Amino acid sequence: MEKSCTLLVHFDKGTPAIATEIKEALEGSDVSAKIDAMKKAISLLLNGETLPQLFITIVRYVLPSEDHTVQKLLLLYLEIIDKKDQKGRVLPEMILICQNLRNNLQHPNEYIRGVTLRFLCRLNETEIIEPLIPSVLQNLEHRHPFIRRNAILAMMAIYKLPHGDQLLVDAPEMIEKVLSTEQDQSAKRNAFLMLFNCDQDRAINYLLTNVDKVSEWGELLQMVVLELIRKVCRTNRGEKGKYIKIIISLLNAPSNAVIYECAGTLVSLSSAPTAIRAAANTYCQLLLSQSDNNVKLIVLDRLNELKSSHREIMVDRIMDVLRALSSPNLDIQRKTLDIVLELITPRNINEVVLMLKKEVMKTQNGELEKNGEYRQMLIQAIHSCAVKFPEVASTVVHLLMDFLGDSNVASAIDVAIFVREIIETNPKLRVSIITRLLDTFYQIRAARVCCCALWIIGEYCLSLSEVESGIATIKQCLGELPFYSISEEGEAPTDASKNSQQPSSVTVSSRRPAILSDGTYATQSAASETAFSPPTIVQGSLAAGNLRSLLLTGDFFLGAVVACTLTKLVLRLEEVQPSRVEDCPLQKQLRETEELKAKAQVSYAQPDDLIDFYHLKSRKGMSQLELEDEVQDDLKRATGEFIKDGDDANKLNRVLQLTGFSDPVYAEAYVTVHHYDIVLDVTVINRTTETLQNLCLELATMGDLKLVERPQNYTLAPESSRQIKANIKVSSTETGVIFGNIVYEASNVLERTVVVLNDIHIDIMDYISPAVCTDAAFRSMWAEFEWENKVAVNTIIQSEKDFLDHIIKSTNMKCLTAPSALDGDCGFLAANLYAKSVFGEDALVNVSIEKQLDGKLSGYIRIRSKTQGIALSLGDKITLKQKGGS
Repeated sequence: MEKSCTLLVHFDKGTPAIATEIKEALEGSDVSAKIDAMKKAISLLLNGETLPQLFITIVRYVLPSEDHTVQKLLLLYLEIIDKKDQKGRVLPEMILICQNLRNNLQHPNEYIRGVTLRFLCRLNETEIIEPLIPSVLQNLEHRHPFIRRNAILAMMAIYKLPHGDQLLVDAPEMIEKVLSTEQDQSAKRNAFLMLFNCDQDRAINYLLTNVDKVSEWGELLQMVVLELIRKVCRTNRGEKGKYIKIIISLLNAPSNAVIYECAGTLVSLSSAPTAIRAAANTYCQLLLSQSDNNVKLIVLDRLNELKSSHREIMVDRIMDVLRALSSPNLDIQRKTLDIVLELITPRNINEVVLMLKKEVMKTQNGELEKNGEYRQMLIQAIHSCAVKFPEVASTVVHLLMDFLGDSNVASAIDVAIFVREIIETNPKLRVSIITRLLDTFYQIRAARVCCCALWIIGEYCLSLSEVESGIATIKQCLGELPFYSISEEGEAPTDASKNSQQPSSVTVSSRRPAILSDGTYATQSAASETAFSPPTIVQGSLAAGNLRSLLLTGDFFLGAVVACTLTKLVLRLEEVQPSRVEDCPLQKQLRETEELKAKAQVSYAQPDDLIDFYHLKSRKGMSQLELEDEVQDDLKRATGEFIKDGDDANKLNRVLQLTGFSDPVYAEAYVTVHHYDIVLDVTVINRTTETLQNLCLELATMGDLKLVERPQNYTLAPESSRQIKANIKVSSTETGVIFGNIVYEASNVLERTVVVLNDIHIDIMDYISPAVCTDAAFRSMWAEFEWENKVAVNTIIQSEKDFLDHIIKSTNMKCLTAPSALDGDCGFLAANLYAKSVFGEDALVNVSIEKQLDGKLSGYIRIRSKTQGIALSLGDKITLKQKGGS
């Protein structure tokens, strides 16, 4: 990932002295000196120097060299130097290198020929390339495959040049012949790739002619075939029935890369259950067979996407996905559990919980380094299962209670919270949970876990025996009283010498009464010493464990909880009759149900739309997969999915005007953001009456954006237009800026004309989506993240709840605070919001607002994240949007 360099490196520019030194080294006979000189010359050229005086020297002394390294550096030099003058004409001296390139293309050494052919792929000057075409064509029949595959690539690059189809008129026919006779897989792949890019119809014809042989082709060629199928079917979805058979056959290919691409192609082209089921099965096989953790994570991402769009099919594969827990990587385990928890149904809950129980038991052996973290994830997963399906709680609660004394405090806290919830929602399990909790209470070593366990004991010990057992257990864990003892020893003079050795003893000179051992009083002499000992801690017995040790460390809150629990138990002991056990009525806490993830979509149809009756349609010649696709398309039309995708108003919002209406060249861009890619579809219109030559769209980026490739030059006729596409990679969630200009040449203007484009700002909202996490995880991340952006509330909205809803809508985040906690009209509101980016970055927001006497809202919105970019970008977004009322 490219980032800005903060280190300044000194480099001497091309002063005449350095140029002379390079020239002398090039003219010598020492090969190593020539290599160093060529490297220096290339470095100077890359830093902006021209060095025109070196060209003739290189032609005389470097071109004839037979050394491979020198020849490779020579080709790099020729690629970098300017080959045209200011008027766009090829420099006359460039003709000198044509003969050398022709000799290299006929050289007896295969390496020289191959690198020269690869060099031709990067040449754009037709005046230099045209004399070399016969030599390039001769290399198509060379005996060595390295030369043949590079010759094909050179032909493809030449054919794609402006007017390249005139230089190589019969190139597609020649490549098709090569494709039918070629045996080398790499060369065959390059040949098919050229047909794919230069003559798509011919490539399709070749593919359909050899349908039965596709499974026997090499991995590289099969990958290009899949790319061709995707492109053709996206252009014309009605033809996908021809290619489904090819994709299905490639699912059994020996290459894992081909299988992965096949599954992705199936999902993108078809929504039929058969196709989705085959893709899901393929992903699951890759998940279990691959040892590379990165591959597993990528496959899990694809399964997660399938889960979102085809949940009913993924439910059947839940146990296959769950087997990925065998990987020791925590990221894989976490992502697997996230997927599985959303696929749980009453039909598979028992199998899933049984599998999770086995995994929890495996973590007890202590062999793995991160067993504690993995166990915590498993406990949280079981907790989620028990919340959704309370009937499984009885099978896991007693197993998990063994981990109340876990060394991993977070895991133990999760168990305690789980037990507290289960004992409240499952009254039938109360007696067994209380009994087990009292038996294992002495194992607890964390103060927070003790507090939760003590609360459970105080609230749910209802019968006489339970109350007595609860008091006894707490007393045993507290140990013998008192905790501190202040002892004073005053002995006879015979013992004074022994006590005087203690540092805490003091000498008294006055007479004072003393109590003897028999209880009588006596007067102590002035010469005696009395030792006063400071308060000492009275050690308890071995049975006195957790509570005593925790209290003696100064945990006063735990002491208050212990006192409160004992008070509850004593008061209940007075109420409970030994002959009759009465259950005290509880105030039962109601849990908020989750909001529905998808709302009903309203679809509209025009009065004159064609009604296609599926059952009356002819099925002759259609495969089962095509029939299923028809059904799925009908369902999408009925639910409005097609209308949503083709919403013209939504598309118009993404069209950005790049130039003014009075500029000679008008440009506008349609921006498409898809996860890690940004595609700019730029429409350029020549508004003049002259032909514009060498028109180029020059783009640059700011932020974590990277331009994939530079758009090529075009020639634009008067009042004509052209579509130019530019791909940009995104590497992090940060507001980026794309800027640039359009450069062109006109026949009546000597200099190049530059039209500056308006900046394109990439919105952070395209990369973040609402997400859910537990309160404990939110607090942990809030304490861990170091970047915070504090935004003051400044809005015309006067309702606290309306302002919170406006912030949620503007930031595309999920409110973690329960709706019941936001009810009421007290003039204060505090809520936590959470979202996750496509790059796995977490965004935390805390909204704290207060209603003033004048009716206005005041307060702060605090944003925290692990990276600076998302904190700043989200803060700017909130600042911009918070004033709005809608």
